[in-house]
Amino acid sequence: MCTSIAMKTQDFYFGRTMDFEYNFNESVVFTPRNYPLPFRRTDILDKHYAILGMATVVEGYPLYADAVNEAGLCIAGLNFPDTAYYPSSEDSNSKNISPFELIFWILGKCASVTEAKALLATTHLVSIPFSESLPLAPLHWHLADRESSIVLESTKKGMEIYDNPVGVLTNNPGFNFQTTNLCQYMNLVSNSPKNCFSSISSLVPFGQGLGCVGLPGDYSPASRFVKAAYLCLNSICEKDEMGSISQFFHILDSVSMPRGCVVTPENLYDITTYSCCMNATKGIYYYKTYSNSQLTAVDMHRENLDSELLRTYPLTVSQQIAWAN
Repeated sequence: MCTSIAMKTQDFYFGRTMDFEYNFNESVVFTPRNYPLPFRRTDILDKHYAILGMATVVEGYPLYADAVNEAGLCIAGLNFPDTAYYPSSEDSNSKNISPFELIFWILGKCASVTEAKALLATTHLVSIPFSESLPLAPLHWHLADRESSIVLESTKKGMEIYDNPVGVLTNNPGFNFQTTNLCQYMNLVSNSPKNCFSSISSLVPFGQGLGCVGLPGDYSPASRFVKAAYLCLNSICEKDEMGSISQFFHILDSVSMPRGCVVTPENLYDITTYSCCMNATKGIYYYKTYSNSQLTAVDMHRENLDSELLRTYPLTVSQQIAWAN
């Protein structure tokens, strides 16, 4: 369960909520240009774009959940259970890439969504787990830059790429359903509604926000998609950095999950373990965790982009309080 959004003000911003029953030992990880990126079925990338995002590092390999590269291209992988499908057979006419390698494959080589589309045209996703103890997660992916946004889904029908003018992605059902489902909410307005019910003159709005009656508020993927899309497309904020990231996190907070409100069949609690916002223009990664609502940031341009060493920043998970006295 996750929600990702893209937003453009003065700069371009991209981020997501990570909604899960447990943490996966994640941290903010910076991969510099000269850190070698190995692949199981194709050549190693010795030189590539620098990458910053949230990852679990296993045997020196950053398994990114979401990231941005120095060119401003962003990707997030979101849960897509029972629908995602990765074929076991390889394609001799394509580059065979495992899903766990996909974020590296795209961000290491591509500066834009346009370049990513071209690369994906010659890419074949193949079912190769990282290890026996780390099977592949069922995912679909949200890719975005300042100019455009797409969704990549690998199902039994094959690998499909969808343009995403809404700039939002959640989970099941697939992206085609989610965008079609928006048609049910075309009546929503941010202003007070007009009386279309009848000619009875006494029907007037009795409070603010009545134009949004019917906007979903539950935690299902379809409802989170509609709510996040409405907020992204209608909310207004200051265009500077502080105004933009504040607005971005307000939107993510509207679809975040408090502990106890979503219980899995295994009797575990789905919670928003972290929320993040990347300023893709400046290469800054902001995040907050479930237990720490204060923002923490990592700036890739304060790092040595040409280094050969991975940099890892453990999450700040304890609540930080700015005392006023």
